[in-house]
Amino acid sequence: MRAVIQRVKKASVTVEGKITASCGKGMLVLLGIEDADDIKDAEWLANKIVNLRIFPDKEGVMNLGIKETGGDIIVVSQFTLHALTRKGNRPSYIRAASPGIAIPLYNSFIDIVTSLHGRRPGTGIFGAMMDVELINDGPVTIIIDTKNKDF
Repeated sequence: MRAVIQRVKKASVTVEGKITASCGKGMLVLLGIEDADDIKDAEWLANKIVNLRIFPDKEGVMNLGIKETGGDIIVVSQFTLHALTRKGNRPSYIRAASPGIAIPLYNSFIDIVTSLHGRRPGTGIFGAMMDVELINDGPVTIIIDTKNKDF
C-alpha cells in the first residue's frame, strides 16, 4: 500500500456533483493498493497514519497526532499511486490491484482507521471519477509505502 498524506486546513471530495466527504483541519489520505498488499499492510499503514505527529503543538513544533487535534480524516482510493513510469511516457498500472483485491482491502483499511481514530473517515467512491479539493496546511505532505518502510 502506498499513501500520500496531506495535512489540510480543509478538504472535500465530490462525485457527480455531490459532496461525499468534507472536513476542516485534518488529513487527506490518497491510498493506492497493489496486488501484493494484504491485511497486514492495511493494519500497519492505518496505525502509522493515525499516529503520525504532523500537527503543531503550542510552540509550533510538529508534535501532535490527529487524535490530539480532534481533526478529521478523508481517505480517497487512487490506483495511480502505483504508476510505473520507467519506460515510455504512458504510465503502466500493472501493479495496481484489481477491484476484487483492492475493494476489500480498502474497506478493511477504512474500518481499521475508524477503530484507531475513533471516528469513521470521510471517503470518496471507490473507482469513481472524483474531484478532490484541499488547502494543504504547511504545506505538509508525507508519502508512506508499506513495501518500503524507510521511504
